[in-house]
Amino acid sequence: MKLAVHFGAGNIGRGFIGALFSQSGYHVTFVDIAEQVINQLNEEKRYQVKLATDQQESMMIENVSGLNNQSQEQEVIEAIGEATYLTTAIGPNILPHIAPLMAKGIIERVRNTDEKLYVIACENQISATDLLKGYIFEHLDEETKEKLAGKVYFFNSAVDRIVPIQNNHGTLDVLVETYHEWVVETSESIPPVEGMKIVEDLAPYIERKLFTVNTGHATIAYLGYLAKKETIDQALADETIQNQVRATLGETGAYLIKQYGLNPEEHNQYIEKIIGRFKNAHLNDAVTRVGRGPLRKLGANDRLVRPATESAKAGLSYTNLAKAIASALHFDYQDDPEAVRLQAMIKEQDLPAVLKEVSGLDENSEITKEIIRNY
Repeated sequence: MKLAVHFGAGNIGRGFIGALFSQSGYHVTFVDIAEQVINQLNEEKRYQVKLATDQQESMMIENVSGLNNQSQEQEVIEAIGEATYLTTAIGPNILPHIAPLMAKGIIERVRNTDEKLYVIACENQISATDLLKGYIFEHLDEETKEKLAGKVYFFNSAVDRIVPIQNNHGTLDVLVETYHEWVVETSESIPPVEGMKIVEDLAPYIERKLFTVNTGHATIAYLGYLAKKETIDQALADETIQNQVRATLGETGAYLIKQYGLNPEEHNQYIEKIIGRFKNAHLNDAVTRVGRGPLRKLGANDRLVRPATESAKAGLSYTNLAKAIASALHFDYQDDPEAVRLQAMIKEQDLPAVLKEVSGLDENSEITKEIIRNY
């Protein structure tokens, strides 16, 4: 049986990428440090993916197992040696930490086989696989790097599926929305995976997704948090918030249409489709889950600041994006370490200095001034 090794046995790993591999006839070896999850995968060898619909359909995911990358390093190296795909859904910040072990697996693999390995980081980050490749290459000698040609391929991808915080009471079952999109950038002919779409240029797909789905999600979360709403669908039920989200996505849409020549009518339909997904009450998706990690989400290349700076460069409006950024600066959820750190920074420094450090924005820029006006 074909093998996929997937780093990240969390809800997204099990409910999205791992599930697609399993449904495509692969055995999926999940790699994670969550001992309880790994043990359960090895004991039960299956779990259910449940769809957030009125009918509550579900599908059984089988041919799965787990390895603990802290205590089973050699087994992970051996699994990488046998895999067709090596993927991640673990969070961009974790990629540098798993790269050394991946490098060991790749070194061992290219010594023993000429079989092709496809490495794909399935993260909410532009060029995540390029980042991962860079981290892996830091741990490879020159001889190994030369051996990779024609054997190990690194493909960027864009992923989209809402997987909320789960109330699965210790089971491996995962609740997900029905919609999913996994786009992989390559001109190579690669082994098929159900639900994977191959494109030669990823940029329009990844920016369309990041600056519509991720920007919209974050905007709802931060405005909803300020309005004391508990879930994303409750926040969107507030007409003021919904109008503000549409206005924000109108700005990102104007940039995307200008940058990539998208059809305006089709893109507006895409925006409405995304807003419809966010309204799904079955997801019961907490604004604090979607808003968590504000330091990362306020990064220069992330979902709020990047479209604002790109819009500014293109001579387009960014007023509503500035409001979304301002609302993110108010996210003070005490159970999120990044939110706590952000609030501490705001107390210690002035806002322009915080925006320069966190978002790379010039302290005297018009965007910074607009954000502060809204703050």
